[in-house]
Amino acid sequence: MLSAHLHETTLPADLDGVRSLVGDLLSEYLQGRVNAADKVDKDFAADLAVRLASFTLDGGKRLRSVLAWWGWLAGGGAVRGADARAALSACSAIEVLQSFALAHDDVMDAAPMRRGQPSFHAAHTAEHRARRYSGDARRYGESMAILVGDLAMAWADDLLHESLESLPTRSAAHTVWREMRTEVMAGQFLDLRAQARGERSELSALHADHLKTATYTVERPLHLGAAMAGAPARTLAALRGYGADVGVAFQLRDDLLDLYGDPARTGKEPGEDLREGKNTFLLAAGLRLAREQGDTEALRTLCLTGGPSEHVDIEGAAHALERVGARSLVQRRCRELAERGLGRLAPLDLAPAVGEGLCSFAQTAAQP
Repeated sequence: MLSAHLHETTLPADLDGVRSLVGDLLSEYLQGRVNAADKVDKDFAADLAVRLASFTLDGGKRLRSVLAWWGWLAGGGAVRGADARAALSACSAIEVLQSFALAHDDVMDAAPMRRGQPSFHAAHTAEHRARRYSGDARRYGESMAILVGDLAMAWADDLLHESLESLPTRSAAHTVWREMRTEVMAGQFLDLRAQARGERSELSALHADHLKTATYTVERPLHLGAAMAGAPARTLAALRGYGADVGVAFQLRDDLLDLYGDPARTGKEPGEDLREGKNTFLLAAGLRLAREQGDTEALRTLCLTGGPSEHVDIEGAAHALERVGARSLVQRRCRELAERGLGRLAPLDLAPAVGEGLCSFAQTAAQP
């Protein structure tokens, strides 16, 4: 079996090597969970478990699990043996947790697409209609997507707990995992509440970005890996500081890509954040700049975001945000955060592959 083979193998540190091995670990684990689900009920396995496994395996960049593994290595973790295999397996649990977050996030955002394919709720809604089921198709689809997300959360917790059983640092790792789960939900709560209240605050947007994305995408994965390795406080602080800065830059970059990115790359329709009326830093900054500049046309266009779909001019809003300087402001903030994050790593003696990887990741966040 793959897991037994890994005990005797020096595990990789490079991005592609870690991604590939995480994919192999997940494939082995998820196939076992699908088989177990099939014994419970074949339709449950086919409609939920198989789809969840396929979604987790077939898409995503594995960034969080790679960062967690780099945290392990930065903290002095072994590169071979039982502990190394257990740590990499625990790192891979974040990918399953990400499937939970995306399934629920798409319901909350009414997002029809994810990774270039219909989102879970959209696919189940379409099947309800095609199969002529009774009841409301949309509610059925959303309910199924919630179940998919719940199943993903359960599987992620199981994989983490099983992986950590033999590690002496498991208590510290469990603490990080608990904090990460709570923070991502708090960030999503703030995002939804701001949307409902029609908030347009740069400070609030950055706070939600930190909880919703920075901690979950970069800071806590690095923290999890380093905690598993028993890293000293100095190393933990440097990695978390890097993660907080680069993680916010990553979210600001995502806000720009949502509006200005190529749908073929993003897998989403342009301007979803504006249609939903999200309180992004990009939009809040644009409104402030439009007021300061007395650009009434930009103000009128941007104030319609989050309203009835026929009133939201996505192309016009994109032009307005660029005209008042919001796009360039966010691009500049991304660069500043990435540079500050990289500076936090200076005191650490990182393995070349880890240092290069973290530098490359920060550079990506700095160039939306």
